[in-house]
Amino acid sequence: MALLAVRLPANPKDWSDIDLLRLTLRNQEKAWKELVRRYRSLVYRCITKVIGRYDAVLSSADADEIYGEVMMSLWRDDMRKLRAYDPRRGTKLSSWIGMIATNTSYDYLRGTARRPILDRIDGDPEIDSEEASPLDGILSTERRSHLNEMLADYSDKDRAFVSLYYAQGLPAEEVAEEMNISIKTVYSKKHKLLARLQSTLAPLVRQASASPLAPA
Repeated sequence: MALLAVRLPANPKDWSDIDLLRLTLRNQEKAWKELVRRYRSLVYRCITKVIGRYDAVLSSADADEIYGEVMMSLWRDDMRKLRAYDPRRGTKLSSWIGMIATNTSYDYLRGTARRPILDRIDGDPEIDSEEASPLDGILSTERRSHLNEMLADYSDKDRAFVSLYYAQGLPAEEVAEEMNISIKTVYSKKHKLLARLQSTLAPLVRQASASPLAPA
């Protein structure tokens, strides 16, 4: 009880991480707001570090969606992930939250229906691999121009679909509303366009794989 009597600084910005966590776990609104303020930039840095290599097919909306999921993961189940933090292990609270943000970002790339097209076409590589794939080499500096060239022969509706569903990351419901089509048509068109893109990309992937500059 003696610990509870300790007077904290009036300004939440001056609270230690341990005090902040303790008050957050008591569902104090002021503490939760301070936790969000204190670690917002860190969470976004972790997110952009993971999804940055897919900037041709992911947008800021994806980063915002992942950020929202990170915050929800910290809050849900009576803040189970925050309660699992143990300072006695020598890990800083910021490192713990950063790890959660990083893992959530990888989960988003692996599991979301709006996962980058080119990542899926490339044979579902390990996302956290440090070694670039041949396709990554093609797209490193010219990914946008390659994508635009591939879409040049597509209809206006197909290009609009790719922009809305993949580039902007809109959910199927919003794409259906935007294009005035049914949800069923959205999923049907998604599979057809994915198959067509895969066919278009196949020669480029083979060419990159055969290049002497391609990773061994």
